[in-house]
Amino acid sequence: MRETRRERRKVHLFIGLFVSFAGPALALPGYGLTDDGRSLPYVKMDRTGDTEEEASLLDEALKLDAVLAYAQEHNPTIRAARSRLVAAQERPTQVSALEDPMFTYEGFNIPENFDLTRTDNNIFKLSQKLPFPGKRRLRGEVATHEAAITKEEVRMAEVTTRAEVKKTYYDLWQVHQNLLIYSRDKELMAQFATIAEKKYAVGQVSQPDVLRAQVELTRLINRVTTETLRMGEVRAMLNGLLSRPPEAPLGVPQDVPKPVVRQTLAELAELTLQTRPEIAAKAVAINRDIAALALAQKAYFPDFEVYAERFFNGGRKDGFGLIFSVTIPLAYRYKYDAGVAEARAQLNAGKADLRAAQDTALAQVKGALVRAQTAVELVNLFTQTHIPQAEQALASSSISYQTGKVDFLSLIDSLRVVEQVHLEHLTAATDFEKAYAELERAVGQALPRT
Repeated sequence: MRETRRERRKVHLFIGLFVSFAGPALALPGYGLTDDGRSLPYVKMDRTGDTEEEASLLDEALKLDAVLAYAQEHNPTIRAARSRLVAAQERPTQVSALEDPMFTYEGFNIPENFDLTRTDNNIFKLSQKLPFPGKRRLRGEVATHEAAITKEEVRMAEVTTRAEVKKTYYDLWQVHQNLLIYSRDKELMAQFATIAEKKYAVGQVSQPDVLRAQVELTRLINRVTTETLRMGEVRAMLNGLLSRPPEAPLGVPQDVPKPVVRQTLAELAELTLQTRPEIAAKAVAINRDIAALALAQKAYFPDFEVYAERFFNGGRKDGFGLIFSVTIPLAYRYKYDAGVAEARAQLNAGKADLRAAQDTALAQVKGALVRAQTAVELVNLFTQTHIPQAEQALASSSISYQTGKVDFLSLIDSLRVVEQVHLEHLTAATDFEKAYAELERAVGQALPRT
């Protein structure tokens, strides 16, 4: 009987030691990192995207919707924000869980041959820490609010990227349109130079007219060249936002829609307070700080720890033990007072941050709205007045030069006026689209144009 009991003790000791030493190793996932980090995975960046999505960027007419959709899927800033959200959503489960139970073995008066069956006392302990009721729930609430803040940061990244993509898209559109204007004016100047040469051949004009024509033609050729180089720069900027190689081809942006702002400042302000991600994030942060303050106040309450013990006693009866321990937080109350004061100050700071975010957002809405409205007025003025008048003046000067009623300088001045008016019109149209993109960024969502 005694031998059987000893064998049973050996089995129990073996099982206990196995759980103590082998258990943690078995719990490790097979894909865990080594201590030196040599198993860190190599992350290959996706720079090509889906074939169909890529094809949409290569169409002859580059559609803004296609560019925005591509950016939503491939922009690194957005993808990083989404990954941080996934990480943050895993936090509540971790911080609200109990700590791992602790297994402990104690041996008293172990023989020199380490025969544990002859040890005076073999004690196996299993302990569990238990925080005061409500602490785990509050930790989970704080982490949940943190995840909600990260969700708003995803929206910030999406809204900001959308605005940057739209502004760069219309920069590229303006470059294409500028190039068309310079090319058209270059052709007109070539025609005027031919007329001047013919008139000079028959003695109707002096040689300076021919020279002026060549100088002006050279200027326009240089403009075409520099604008072509500028196109490569802007294309690289847009490709960068799309996470594509700088030299990746892009189609020609579509013409801008009619500039119009249909919302009033009051409507935009109300919408901003409801939808702007930064404001929503600050509001969630206040809820987080309220939970953090409640958690700091819970620190005044004790935590517990329970031990269950199994004794294997040499030469005596085996038995069980139970230990219950409790912390005494009032012993160093000052540190918990400081924790509550810190949490309350953080809450007050969060409320001030919310007010600051609201004030900043409303100021940005007002500024973007004024810029958009100014651009609308300029576009309408150029479209309805300046461009028709300048084109009419150029046509009249061309006819008058051929009939000898005006000199060549007047013809060149008319051409330059037409060129400048068209360029300013394009700048106003682009300024409107940029201001509208900033307005959407300030509000926190896309705004209808119809």
